[in-house]
Amino acid sequence: MKLAILSREPKSYSTQRLVEAAAAQGHEAVVIDHLHCNLVLEKGHPGIIYKGEALEGFDAIIPRIGASVTFYGTAVVRQFEMMKVRTAVDSQAIVRSRDKLRSMQILSRAGVGMPKTAFTNHSEDVPAMISQVGGAPVIIKLLEGTQGLGVVLAESAKAAQSVIEAFHNLKARIIVQEFIAESKGADLRAFVVDGEVVGAMKRQGKEGEFRSNLHRGGSGTLVKLSRAEKAAALLATKALGLGIAGVDMLQSKRGPLVLEVNSSPGLEGIEKATKQDIAGRIIEYTANLAAKKKEKPKPKKGSVRAVDAQSDVPTGK
Repeated sequence: MKLAILSREPKSYSTQRLVEAAAAQGHEAVVIDHLHCNLVLEKGHPGIIYKGEALEGFDAIIPRIGASVTFYGTAVVRQFEMMKVRTAVDSQAIVRSRDKLRSMQILSRAGVGMPKTAFTNHSEDVPAMISQVGGAPVIIKLLEGTQGLGVVLAESAKAAQSVIEAFHNLKARIIVQEFIAESKGADLRAFVVDGEVVGAMKRQGKEGEFRSNLHRGGSGTLVKLSRAEKAAALLATKALGLGIAGVDMLQSKRGPLVLEVNSSPGLEGIEKATKQDIAGRIIEYTANLAAKKKEKPKPKKGSVRAVDAQSDVPTGK
C-alpha cells in the first residue's frame, strides 16, 4: 500500500520510525509537509497539489500535525478525507483533542476521571475559580499550550490571582485545575492504537519541576498500568473518537485522572521505555483501515450512522 505521513519534520524520530515500519511491512511511505500542500476545491473533484504535482494514489494517511498548525493541518487531513483516502486519525478528532476546554467537556460527560477544572471569561471571578477547584495551590494552563509550555503552578491564592489576571489582560484563554500533590511530579502516558493500550510509561519530572514532559527534561520508564488506568485511557480515547492517542494521566487517591489526550503523540519516549515496536502497530492499524475501505462493504438496509449532536463522535447506535 501507499501511505502518506503528514509531518513537517522528516528527520524526526517519530517520522523516521513510521517510514521504517512501513517498509518492514511491505508498504511505501511518503513524507509530506502538510504546510506546503495547496488545497483545490471544485465541484466533485477535491484535490491537493504538493510541490507542483497532484497527490494521488494514496491508500491512507498518518497525520502528525503539530499544535501550532492545527487549523491548516486539519484542513489538509479533511481534504484527504474528501478524496476518500482513509486516515489513521480523523480531522475532527484532532480538532477536539487540541481544544483543551472542549476535550475536557467531552471527557467529563463520558465519565472520565479528571482533576477539578474551572474556566471563566471574567477576571473578577478569580477567587471563586480557585475555590471551585479546591483552593491553592492550583495549576493554570493556556488552552493553546503544548509540551508543558503555558503551564504554571501557583502556590498561593494571591499568586494564582496575579497569574490569572495577567493572562486575562493579555486576552489569553486559560483553565484552572486542582493540584494533585500525591502525583509528586509524575504522570502516566498510555499509548493507544485501535482501542488497545500498546505501551505505557511513567514520566517523572526532574527535581523541583512539577511538569513531567520529556521535552522539559523529564524521564520515562516502563510501567504496568492497573485495570482502572487502562480503562480510563481507553474510555478517554473512545470519547474523543481517536484511533491513535497518547493519554496522560495522574495517579491520585481517587484513581487515575486524565490530564490530556494527544492526537499526535511522540514515539521516541514510549518506544525506548517499553522496547516495543509502537510504530509497527500504527502502520498495521493504518493498513487495515485502508484494506477495509477497499473491501467496500455494503451498508445494511435501513442502517443509520448515528452522530452525537454535541461532540460529533459516532455513538455506534
